[in-house]
Amino acid sequence: MSPASPPSPSAPPTALTSRLLDWRVRFGVLALIWGFSFLLIKVGTEGFAPLQVAFGRLFFGTAVLAVALVVKRDRLPRGARVWGHLAVAAFLLNALPFSLFAYAELTISSTLAGICNATTPLWGMLLSLVALSEDRPTRIRAAGLGIGFMGVLTVLGAWQGFSGLDVTGTALALLASFSYAVGWIYVRRTLTGTGASNLSLAGSQVGLAALQLAVVTPLFTSAPESVELMPLLAVIALGALGTGYAMLLQYGVVAEVGPTTASMVTYFVPVIATAAGVALLDERITWNTPLGAVVVLAGAALTQTRTSRRTTTNPPPREPAAAPATAPRERTGAKA
Repeated sequence: MSPASPPSPSAPPTALTSRLLDWRVRFGVLALIWGFSFLLIKVGTEGFAPLQVAFGRLFFGTAVLAVALVVKRDRLPRGARVWGHLAVAAFLLNALPFSLFAYAELTISSTLAGICNATTPLWGMLLSLVALSEDRPTRIRAAGLGIGFMGVLTVLGAWQGFSGLDVTGTALALLASFSYAVGWIYVRRTLTGTGASNLSLAGSQVGLAALQLAVVTPLFTSAPESVELMPLLAVIALGALGTGYAMLLQYGVVAEVGPTTASMVTYFVPVIATAAGVALLDERITWNTPLGAVVVLAGAALTQTRTSRRTTTNPPPREPAAAPATAPRERTGAKA
């Protein structure tokens, strides 16, 4: 079954208000779920190996999306070529970044991981200048790129020589965000116009990522001697809510109000991740962390701006096709 279409112009004002309130509520829930994902990763790694956390997340996320596919009677994608591209996308957008964030949070705070996640639009902007010919650099977007990376340096305390910073953990978190950016460009170039629904692509992609880690995880980890309740609940919530249900929310919000509005969720995630880490995990932050985060988000916002050129001979540039809503955090928000 296809997603609900936007309300028609002739809809009664009360119905329209209700619909708008409805998507705003779902938008807020989506931001909360993705913001708390970093806290859940941190709690999960207290009882499981990082690969086990990532695999559990994908397993429970796949279960939720599989139920949604059955309820909606949606078909899986067809064609070996499509499945091959989905396997690559599953690695770049799910298996690899989920694992990297879990490893990163062994040594860095969930707050720092959430802020690193916010650099995805910056990496995407940098890569798109090379990989996507329609993304022309502008002064505003170039300035946003520079401002964003200045914000990263502020968060990391570059003027102090990165004193007290775990370089390896931070590098893994930034690499995870970079992987998201590469994955979205890959999806945009290979999976647009396949004829399959976004839900079908999302469910298939997450399922393939779960299979990838199902093969890898037993090779590098051993079963835990005991299973603690809180880490187990964290992994279940991370998968069922942070991956499965969040994708369904994102799918609906994008369908109702469009990818531009839905992408704004990206800017709330690090704020919520920071608040959750400080309030619930007693993580300590210094003045440069929130300041740098604001600068990162400001730069990321500028990289997403589009400028129109008024001309009498050429039409305005056409918006590129939206990529399938197959991952949180992607072009419509990079989740953990």
